[in-house]
Amino acid sequence: MELSDEMLKEISYVQISKYWTKTMKSLDGEVLIPSQIAKNSGIKTNHISKVLAELKAHELVECINPEVRKGRLYKLTDKGEKVTENLE
Repeated sequence: MELSDEMLKEISYVQISKYWTKTMKSLDGEVLIPSQIAKNSGIKTNHISKVLAELKAHELVECINPEVRKGRLYKLTDKGEKVTENLE
């Protein structure tokens, strides 16, 4: 499959940070709360919200219940899934 330049940019963007890469892989095929993502990826919980905010800004992850304060659920967007498929 030929990857678009846009997709290649997103993949390299995610690979800049092992936090971003681990978070994306943790969410692959899952819907998780931040503490589960932290546990799965080995990233400290206090870093996860910043990582999720960065990935959300790039439309790679989305919160599916933003109205709640606790127990927010995150999943990969379609774009995020394509990027994750191509991560090393």
